[in-house]
Order: sequence, then C-alpha cells, then structure tokens
Amino acid sequence: MISEIDFNEPATVRLISTAYIDEPAVKPLADDDDEIEILNRLEAMTSARLSPLALPVGVDPAELLNETFGYGWSLINAAFCHARPPGNRFNGEERGAWYCAFGPRALQTCQAEIVYHRTRALSEAGSFHDIGRYRELIAGFTCRFHDARGEKGAAYLDPDTTVAYPAGQALAATILAEGGNGLIYPSARDPEGECLAVFRPAVIQNIRQGRTITFQRSGAPEPRILDED
Repeated sequence: MISEIDFNEPATVRLISTAYIDEPAVKPLADDDDEIEILNRLEAMTSARLSPLALPVGVDPAELLNETFGYGWSLINAAFCHARPPGNRFNGEERGAWYCAFGPRALQTCQAEIVYHRTRALSEAGSFHDIGRYRELIAGFTCRFHDARGEKGAAYLDPDTTVAYPAGQALAATILAEGGNGLIYPSARDPEGECLAVFRPAVIQNIRQGRTITFQRSGAPEPRILDED
C-alpha cells in the first residue's frame, strides 16, 4: 500500500461553476424571497447534498456536514453526493470526492483540469462555442493522506482515463475501506501540478471563496482564460 504522510496546507484550490454558488437553483421559478424559501425546502427533500433521504448508496448520512460547520457545508456535501457516471480518477459512480490542487501552481493546475474535461465534452457535442465561469473554493487540511507522487508509471496516474479510472477507483476503494482520508497525486494535465483527492468530508476545513475565472471559447478548442479579480 502507498505510504501516508502528514499534510498541512491552509490554501488548497478547487474550481467550481459559479452557477452552484451565486444563485439558488429554484430562483427562476420564484417571484419573491418567500417563494424561494418554499421551493428551497422542497428541493432539500430530494437533494442528496441537503437531505439524507436522497443519498447515493456509497455515502453514510453520518459523514455529511450541516449548518454548524459554517460556510461551504452544502458545497462539500455536493462533491460527495453527486458523482457522475462513470466516476472520476479516484471515485466511482456511487460516491464522489473533493478534488483540489495545492502548491505554487494550484490555480494553473485546476485550470488545466477544467480545460481538459470541458474540451472533451464540447468535442463530443461538436461545438466549441462556450463560456464558463468558475470560482475558487479555498480549503485547508491538517491530517494524513496517502502520497502517490512517487509512484511513477502507475496505471491510476495514466493520462488515458480508460486506463486510469478503473485502477484509480479500485485504489480509492481500498484506501477508504482501510480508514484513509484521501490521496495526494501528480496532475495528469499539468506536468508540474500537485493534486489532492479527499475521500472524507470531515477533514475539509475553512472553506472560503477566491477569484473568479472565465473560460471563453469562440469556435476553437483552446479557450481564452480570464481572471476577473
């Protein structure tokens, strides 16, 4: 098994769409704040990030955070409750993970990851006209993580997702089952980047917002990247 290290980092970076931060999903359906509150309550009944009644099979209700955590609790829950088929490098369809980057190239690494995955999606759609706005979510960690940065040539670090995802998901399942918190690994999209896949909501600390980054495409695969702050 990969060795563990003590990890102390106050400012990891994660980029998420501003659509999940700036406006309640139900706002277009409401005429005033009272209606928004009613619709928010209805949404909570079927939202895995807000209600234990709608959890995916891989998430224990006792793991999830609530209002007492402070800002960001529902955003953290969402990362674990809304996994997409066929999963990602270190999580399957039944349970998500909190992915972030750290170090001097944290933002550039996040941008490289966003560009790669969004470009794939647009290529499949057959159009490279797109504007996406993302916000930095900055978080701190003081705990132990498994460290795969020295595992050169490992299948789970392969740039090819068809190779990496099955191997990475199997490794993550083993680490999680043995009580591990997550995995440090080199970015597959940024040669100098370092990433962290966090497997447990409780170890994420001190969430706050950072800069807003816009990815703009006007017909070409490579986007123009704008830092709005």
